[in-house]
Amino acid sequence: MLKDLLTKLKIKSKILIIAGSDSSGGAGVQADIKTVSSLGSYALTAVTAVTIQNTFGVKSIIPIPPNQIKNQIIYSAKDIKPDAIKIGMLHSRLVIKKVLESLRLVKIKKIVLDPVMVAKGGAKLINDEALDILKRSLISQVSLITPNVPEAEILTGININNKKDMILAANQLINLGAKNVLIKGGHLNTKKVYDIFLNKLDFKIFTSPRYKTRNTHGTGCTLSSAITTFFSCGKSLKKACELGIKYVNLAILNNPNYGKGHGPINHLNSISINKRFK
Repeated sequence: MLKDLLTKLKIKSKILIIAGSDSSGGAGVQADIKTVSSLGSYALTAVTAVTIQNTFGVKSIIPIPPNQIKNQIIYSAKDIKPDAIKIGMLHSRLVIKKVLESLRLVKIKKIVLDPVMVAKGGAKLINDEALDILKRSLISQVSLITPNVPEAEILTGININNKKDMILAANQLINLGAKNVLIKGGHLNTKKVYDIFLNKLDFKIFTSPRYKTRNTHGTGCTLSSAITTFFSCGKSLKKACELGIKYVNLAILNNPNYGKGHGPINHLNSISINKRFK
């Protein structure tokens, strides 16, 4: 019996998360850890900033010194080498520069970038200098970039109003050096949610139900972490995107309805508690 239990609890892979925190627990590093853990993998972290926020929005952001971010990445990865890396909030040019230096040193091939730019409540989370170096230097160094519609508009300068515009923006990101792109369509005013996956050889539109709820805080962070986890376990990027989208949809559908603003989703929707622990 004990041997069976240990087999079930075997960790599938190791994920290094480079992102900012969320004191309300719905997004950022907290959402990333919950996602990676609930999908059966092990989460390491390099915190880029501490945000003070709740379901109504961000009150303030306290940046971590860039050298300390680099040290977190290198020191952790030197001891426990990750199978994949998920990158979230990078708020300044120097932070991105230090992350790039770290990536060259740790030499991890599977990297997913969620270009976090604006919080759910509207607070800006990246400056213009950081945006420039992200476009010029970081995009080409990752396996997949996962912008939502507003982020894709900022990165490409294209106004996105429909699926055709999403495809145009995805192609523009490929022209900027991205290897694979997943543009998330949740911000569009459509009956269903369309997510566009694209690279130079492949193309896929994922179609999902649109749930009538304001509890969608942290969906972007959660999706990129889920994709990273599936990707780290050997799934193709397209399949990892498909599975990640399904995971997030279930998390939205089963949201706990916490908070009075944009509430969190249910990251534990993939976990079933063994009766012996009830």
